[in-house]
Amino acid sequence: MMNKLVVFIGGPTASGKTGLSIELAKRFSTVIISADSRQMYKEMSIGTAKPDLEELNAVKHFLVDDRSIQSPMNAGDFEREALEIISSINKEVIFVVGGTGLYMKALYDGLDEFPEVPDEIRHKWNQLFEDKGLDYLQSLLKEKDPEYYESVDLDNPRRLIRALEVIEVSGEPYSSFRSGSSVQRDFRVLKLALDVDREHLYHRINERMDKMIEKGLFKEAESLFDYRELQPLKTVGYQEIMGFLEKEYDYEETVRLLKRNSRRYAKRQMTWFRREEFEWVDSKDINKIEMIIKTELEKMKEG
Repeated sequence: MMNKLVVFIGGPTASGKTGLSIELAKRFSTVIISADSRQMYKEMSIGTAKPDLEELNAVKHFLVDDRSIQSPMNAGDFEREALEIISSINKEVIFVVGGTGLYMKALYDGLDEFPEVPDEIRHKWNQLFEDKGLDYLQSLLKEKDPEYYESVDLDNPRRLIRALEVIEVSGEPYSSFRSGSSVQRDFRVLKLALDVDREHLYHRINERMDKMIEKGLFKEAESLFDYRELQPLKTVGYQEIMGFLEKEYDYEETVRLLKRNSRRYAKRQMTWFRREEFEWVDSKDINKIEMIIKTELEKMKEG
């Protein structure tokens, strides 16, 4: 019989996941595993909306601020490390919180088997990106795999290149490799996503970006300029400022892109959580969310 309930709390950027999950973790006297593909890097704090010191001290967090950007993590690494953490923790309820859907799916479903991609094919797609840019990759993916196009982070060239190289090698849509049967885990899974009114969410995103800039986001990104080719920095919140530092945009245009790309990313996140059949919950009704978790615990104990 399963004796652990792993509660996945997802949702778009700026939906309030951090504050809500900390309060829930306190109520259940447990821990949080971060499922955010950037918050584990010590050098990236402002642009990732990492929990602050007070929040980290309030509840034990795993996979936050625990490695250098020079030691990157991928979804497979996350799956392995998160499984080890879950296995080692003697808690009835464990929270996995974040907006990186692929990391969450790796943990509750396992990763699909993908075909091997020869180095020359990988080099070809990287070169095409360098020569023709992000828009070219986006249009090709939309044509070859419209289903994956709707859910992928379109501002992340590495994800687009990965999909296009797999499509070339296999002759099949990338999305066809992402719908395999789930692995069996030895814990019960509850998937919740925070529902926020879209207009209110977009306002929060714009407001939060202003606060990040006030806190020193441009300075943080500038300190990482020499590492700009690393994948974590080719993401929303950093890639726009790298463009500014390389004089591709002026300051006003950079701020506009930061906000626009963050809103677009939030929209894609919501699409992903809907497709993955997360249960949408009111982010303001923590008591109801607590009851949902307690009900799931009872079901687990009943077998």
